[in-house]
Amino acid sequence: MILHVNTVQKGSAARARDFVEALMELVEGGQVDAALLPSLRVQLDWIQYRTNFREPIVLRRAIDMDGSPLGLAEIAVDLRQSDRGWRALLPASLGTLGIAGDDPERRYLEGFTPLRAGLLWSFNRLFWQRLDDWEAATGRHFEQALPAGQSDANHAEAIADSVAEFWTMLADMDKRGHLPAEIFALEIGVGSGVRAARWLDRFRALDDERSTRFYPRLRFLLGDYSIPTLDRAMAAVAGHRDIVSVMAMDALNPFKTLSFLRYKLLYVHLTNVYDNLPADELVRRDGRLWLVEARAYLPRAETARIAAAHDVPADDVVRTVEKLVEIGPDVLRDRARGIALWRDVWAALRLEERLVRLDDVAQAPLPPGLDRHHLDDLLETAPQDVRFHLSRGAAESFGNTLPLLHPRGYLQVQDIFVTSMDEYRQGFRGPGKLDGSVVNWVNGALLRAVAARAGYDVHFTPFRYRTGSRTSILYTTQRD
Repeated sequence: MILHVNTVQKGSAARARDFVEALMELVEGGQVDAALLPSLRVQLDWIQYRTNFREPIVLRRAIDMDGSPLGLAEIAVDLRQSDRGWRALLPASLGTLGIAGDDPERRYLEGFTPLRAGLLWSFNRLFWQRLDDWEAATGRHFEQALPAGQSDANHAEAIADSVAEFWTMLADMDKRGHLPAEIFALEIGVGSGVRAARWLDRFRALDDERSTRFYPRLRFLLGDYSIPTLDRAMAAVAGHRDIVSVMAMDALNPFKTLSFLRYKLLYVHLTNVYDNLPADELVRRDGRLWLVEARAYLPRAETARIAAAHDVPADDVVRTVEKLVEIGPDVLRDRARGIALWRDVWAALRLEERLVRLDDVAQAPLPPGLDRHHLDDLLETAPQDVRFHLSRGAAESFGNTLPLLHPRGYLQVQDIFVTSMDEYRQGFRGPGKLDGSVVNWVNGALLRAVAARAGYDVHFTPFRYRTGSRTSILYTTQRD
């Protein structure tokens, strides 16, 4: 048996010790089949998100590409949930080690699929499409669910610095006679619109202060696929209505909507967009590569509770959830009841995972534009035993935004980045639940590879404006 400690969280040592003691007591007592131990790995994590998709103890089995079972098995432990008591939880988990098939204590909502294609992303899309319904039910704005209770996007000093950097670039271009008649800027994933409003306020004030007359030439675009979000953002920037336009767009492919602005955008900004886009995960064990697949389920006890609370026959819960993600809270005749059902299902939703052995690196589901050589390069800098994100959605969005940039333009992204592959062994990186949406760390090393193919370098700087912030800021610079 191999024990992996994947956390440096302060206070986890005592919890890890308690788990190992409980595990060894079961081994010594003969409650674990000793023949299974050589191929067993135990992963000790500390999940930073208070609401997430994990039980305290998770069993992961392994299969080959044809679906045949393999000997490798993992037990993943969330040390943060140690108050549940390892001695009570371990016997049931270990007792199923050698047993294939469905768990009778789970009501499955889908079959196994790569993480990027799972049901959780349908719920994520529903959240942003019906954001007003969710916020009305919870009584709080979605940004209040963030760890700091507000978005780092709206920090006044960060916005002032962003404006100053942009203005400095414009002044230099103007001095050289290279500044276009129209100055195009874009914000993708506009949130509440507060950042855009503050950014525009500051830009106008700086422009007036320095008498440069850049502001009247500015064409500021707000892009998002959520119409309610665009509506509230437009209301927030009402004082700049003459220079602002809203654009309904898919963050995965801004170029599709804005192809007429190819090579014209001087500034593109995103905050906490990439961490909310679909991603896959890969695992490397003993020199082999494995794809993580998952299927969503509800614990049987939670299924019964939800059925009783919302007057839905237990046998109809799965079909009702399918309709919920398709049509929204109108799945029940009363919208308020439908929203309550939605919130209860989301709170109870869990993921069961398995590992699929890849016979060749080429079978990894890489984002468009990357090939096995880029994955080989990433793995060269990674620990030998590691689980990491293939941030497919972020890579697609990034790659589909770069062609819009003016030769002097740049992309600025505030998000939770893993900036080196080595960081993946220092703690759990998602997915987690954030109110009604999904949050995932972004593989910055992967974005470096995407940028290099397009002729750009990427740089990461810490978000220095709030103590304890996990946010980093990505900048692009075009290669000479």
